[in-house]
Amino acid sequence: MTSDNTTLDASAPRLEVDSLLDDPHTRIVVCCGSGGVGKTTTAAALGVRAAERGRKVVVLTIDPARRLAQSMGISELDNVPRQVKDVDETSGGELHAMMLDMKRTFDEIVEGHADADRARAILENPFYQSLSAGFAGTQEYMAMEKLGQLRANDEWDLIIVDTPPSRSALDFLDAPKRLGSFLDGKFIRVLMAPAKVGGRAGMKFLNVGMSMMTGTLSKLMGGQLLRDVQTFVAAMDTMFGGFRTRADATYRLLQAPGTAFLVVAAPERDALREAAYFVERLAAEQMPLAGLVLNRVHGSGAAQLSAERALAAAEALTDRMAEDTHADTHADPPADADAEAASAPETAAGPAADRTENNLEVNGIVDHDGGKAGSRTAGGLSPAAAAEHVTPTSASAAQLAAGLLRLHAERMQVLARERRTRDRFTALHPEVPVTEVAALPGDVHDLAGLRAIGDRLALNPMDTDD
Repeated sequence: MTSDNTTLDASAPRLEVDSLLDDPHTRIVVCCGSGGVGKTTTAAALGVRAAERGRKVVVLTIDPARRLAQSMGISELDNVPRQVKDVDETSGGELHAMMLDMKRTFDEIVEGHADADRARAILENPFYQSLSAGFAGTQEYMAMEKLGQLRANDEWDLIIVDTPPSRSALDFLDAPKRLGSFLDGKFIRVLMAPAKVGGRAGMKFLNVGMSMMTGTLSKLMGGQLLRDVQTFVAAMDTMFGGFRTRADATYRLLQAPGTAFLVVAAPERDALREAAYFVERLAAEQMPLAGLVLNRVHGSGAAQLSAERALAAAEALTDRMAEDTHADTHADPPADADAEAASAPETAAGPAADRTENNLEVNGIVDHDGGKAGSRTAGGLSPAAAAEHVTPTSASAAQLAAGLLRLHAERMQVLARERRTRDRFTALHPEVPVTEVAALPGDVHDLAGLRAIGDRLALNPMDTDD
């Protein structure tokens, strides 16, 4: 039988979050994982905790929902780091936050690596505007670019990166290479060929082949789009090598000592499967993995009561209530009520007159204030006698207890399922340190909530065991 205990096994390595944040050699922490597992909240909570422990921190988020700005009390985040107020700075730390502006970062690259005329031609080119705003992989590439810029600036002790909300966590590592391959690829080189050869001789040399190719591309892309692409390629000619060079440099930065990857996952099968893939990829790429943050783990204050025992108790209560109800339904009327009815003197008018005198009708009491407390009604006992005979408070309490027991059983089943899912991951990757973050009762929307998450990140569940 699977245990309902949800704390980490003693054999599982423990991720020491505070040691990681306090280490002055740790300069970059990358929070990665599949979408919807809490990367943004984890990154923000780490930033608050590191700043309040004395480090000068900047958190770079790529979350378009802007939840980070809201939780930190900033009206809006942009491509420039903004200092977060109300952070405890008594230890000498500071917290800044920013949200990646993908297009603005791309524009900065162009402006920094081209003269004014060429930069203007590139920025105004329709193909460039589409590429910089939404080309597949651009967001991840620009996140790497911005990380490189922040690290080169050397203004912050610690940079915490919230990776893009991609369908797959691997996109963060793959996309920059894909974009670099596109910009350095055969398609771009073919489009650059006429400009590189130059002059009438070159154009005559390429005339036949290029006319066939451009004719086909015009049908596929449209003539105007093809001209925009060729203009863009001509203007970007001197910059293509720079994209590859910067991507490679940032990649080496991610592999260097001082960088730590934290894989964030929910205790669910798909999320942990994605986390396992990412752990394996980091190992293959020789990138430093600090550990796994298992987020939104459920717990119980009565873990010693198993799901089976809770369900059995609920069934026993339900059976007892059914027996009591059956006994009440078939119970004889009280002897004093029968005696009163038998000994009641009949008036001259007979029983009908007695009913009228006491505000009674065939179907029961018409006016309760005028009726007799001990009289019989068509439904059984009078209100006063029924109150003495039945105890609805105890019945309601039993129903409530049975319902709570069933809810507890459901919670314990969830805990057991999460435990089994987590244990499958730790069995496959026993070398990966793990920390569990207990689920909060509500959403995180302020610094207090982020501090609570930070406390849970650093808390060792085994310290709280009885």
